[in-house]
Amino acid sequence: MAPKYKFTYFYGRGRGEPTRLIFAAAGVEFDDVRITLDQWPKVKDSLPAPMGQLPFLEVAGGVTLCQSMSIARFAARVTGLTGKTDLEKAQADMFCEEINDVMPKLAGVVFATDEAVKAEKAKEADKVIPERLGRLEKLSGANGHLVGDNLLWCDLFFYNTAFNIENYKPGTLKNYPKLNKVVDTVKANKRVAAWIAKRPDTKF
Repeated sequence: MAPKYKFTYFYGRGRGEPTRLIFAAAGVEFDDVRITLDQWPKVKDSLPAPMGQLPFLEVAGGVTLCQSMSIARFAARVTGLTGKTDLEKAQADMFCEEINDVMPKLAGVVFATDEAVKAEKAKEADKVIPERLGRLEKLSGANGHLVGDNLLWCDLFFYNTAFNIENYKPGTLKNYPKLNKVVDTVKANKRVAAWIAKRPDTKF
């Protein structure tokens, strides 16, 4: 039987990885379709991407979802990783929204080809990262989860961003003990660990 979900994104982690991590953590099989930057202009018009961009998620039954946050939130809902109560669900959303702005800042540094531009992008990232991590550290639970006592999509969402932060500036998370514990919790999850071990090694 074919997987119920087909997820299409670039050949990298970026904004698509939270959805992959959610499905992986929940043990849900999905078709993981990856498109290189060179391929994208050639196949863009032929793909079933309603909004003309990646990622998109095709759901069995003929519905296609767009926008990375909407897709990740949907994946969290169908896998039961949004939270136990309405309050937990709202808190999980809050954490995801707070950290979401960091990824574009990091991408700006990673993909900049001009050194002057890269330096300017690095200044922006260096300002935003400690601001956001500082806020999250204050609000995070102390038991290895941002919210509650079970793995939720916000933990996975944060882990994806933290992974890229550590690639950018190794050791950053050591300054945020509660957040560092969240990262350790995610990495210790057997299904997540298996996914990380098999996924392609990409720069972002």
